[in-house]
Amino acid sequence: MKKIATSMLCLSVVFVSACAQKSHNITASYVSPLTYQSYSCRQIESEARRVSSRAAQIMGIQDKNATNDAVATGVALVLFWPAVFFVGGNKENASEVARLKGELETLEQVSIQKNCGIQFQRVEPKKVDTTPDEA
Repeated sequence: MKKIATSMLCLSVVFVSACAQKSHNITASYVSPLTYQSYSCRQIESEARRVSSRAAQIMGIQDKNATNDAVATGVALVLFWPAVFFVGGNKENASEVARLKGELETLEQVSIQKNCGIQFQRVEPKKVDTTPDEA
């Protein structure tokens, strides 16, 4: 019985580590301030709006992936172990979240350096619709 419990614990550790992370747990990537140094305050504001919109969209997708992976892992551990093969995360999506967070941080830094007076707010993930389209 101990061997089965130990095996299940090992499996859960392996597969939970493969799960997608929630977007708020992903750290920002470094983006050089030189990228935006030549921008005017108006351009910084416009770019911040564009990046923020994309970040909200991709963070919503990342959170949906994390939820789906958590459900699949739970099903795998409790009911049907082959379900673990549906757990995979999405490293490309996570790296885009990190890049976009980094861009926003850099835009905010450059805005402060240039005394633009732009108020930056933290990006909230957009809810991703999971209902099927009706024909």
